[in-house]
Amino acid sequence: MHARPFIDSPDFARNGQKISGAVPIAELPRLLDVLENQHGVLSYSVQGVVDKLGNPSLDISIAGSCQLRCQRCLKGLDYAIQLDTRLLLRNQESLDALDDNVAGGDEEEFDSILADAHLDVLDMLEEEILLSLPIAPKHELGACQAADSENAGEQEQHPFAVLAKLKRN
Repeated sequence: MHARPFIDSPDFARNGQKISGAVPIAELPRLLDVLENQHGVLSYSVQGVVDKLGNPSLDISIAGSCQLRCQRCLKGLDYAIQLDTRLLLRNQESLDALDDNVAGGDEEEFDSILADAHLDVLDMLEEEILLSLPIAPKHELGACQAADSENAGEQEQHPFAVLAKLKRN
């Protein structure tokens, strides 16, 4: 098990610091709930930046692959993760004001998170990955490995075969 990295996010951004590494998927417990298995490693980098307006932000990059569960056949589905995003760091007051503005219809270019003097980097990465995953992952049509492929083929060829049998009786 690796040591969990923590950063002082406002200071990290103001000083343009960078952290990178790799994390086994097995160390991301919330992500494990939606995966087929815990195999794999994700590489990441987090770069602190201050934009032209003086807003502190984190540029996040995550790459790797995982195995989701196909919602058609319930078998493993390889899924490539390639995320590049920017998170604005905000205090609680500006986040509350932002929530009020979003309810009113205003939109924001980047996502925001709470500026934290003790930000758990892996929790933040895990949250970004979870938000990026498809709601109902599926293999491409025809690529599923149904448990009873012969039966499934018959049902696809004759969807009303059961009704035809009832009609004959």
